[in-house]
Amino acid sequence: MQAIITSAVISIAVEAGQEIMEVYKRDFTVEHKEDDSPLTEADKRAHNVIAKGLHEADPETPVISEEGNTVDYEQRKDWESFWLVDPLDGTKEFVKKNDEFTVNIAKIEGQYPVMGVIYVPAQDVLYIGGKSFGAYKVTDVSSRLPLSEELLEQYGEKLAASEPEGEVHVVASRSHMSAETEAFINELKETYSGVDVVSAGSSLKFCLIAEGKADFYPRYAPTMEWDTGAGQAIVEAAGGTVVRYEDNKRFYYNRKDQTNGWFVVKSF
Repeated sequence: MQAIITSAVISIAVEAGQEIMEVYKRDFTVEHKEDDSPLTEADKRAHNVIAKGLHEADPETPVISEEGNTVDYEQRKDWESFWLVDPLDGTKEFVKKNDEFTVNIAKIEGQYPVMGVIYVPAQDVLYIGGKSFGAYKVTDVSSRLPLSEELLEQYGEKLAASEPEGEVHVVASRSHMSAETEAFINELKETYSGVDVVSAGSSLKFCLIAEGKADFYPRYAPTMEWDTGAGQAIVEAAGGTVVRYEDNKRFYYNRKDQTNGWFVVKSF
């Protein structure tokens, strides 16, 4: 059953991405939420596709989406599992039209992600990671649907993050570089022979860690649970880690406050 659902989630993510690209290819208006973050028609259309698709594929499991209704903690605190969704991660990148925006769908069991899908609509590339099958990158994915877990090895590139040696690569947010991040980079320079800084938007930063193109992603700025769930699943399935800044413990979910604290993603 889980393999069937995984296949369905891949197709749902791609369909949501196609809705996003319909808007991306033309002029569109940008609204702003109460926190001043941007919102477009593409965010809403992707949310509708994903919410409907997940309900049909897995009707027993609730969904939390950035663009959905808020679910009170008292209602969700005892959930055994749920879907955690960011229909369009990187709306700022979408508005800038730099192609670095993604669709994010994660399955959370207990308080940890067990499966995640990140689809990059402008590139037709999909990253997927699962506790039971590992992590993969699939190019030209829309032409390979339906894509099952069994076919991932045939059509996808197996991802394996590993501990760095010599020079290290740090991925930092193009939109959110902080003084603390710069301090982290300077500390690495004392340990490794060289430090190269790579910029990327949205959850693509997690993907760079998972595919071995970066070794560290320090995030010392606010994010939300739906920004990180899918990325964490993929990084962990590839052998990396996502830990809290304050105690180096594994990042967890379904907290009362869904605003994330600081964290560090590592390739080991």
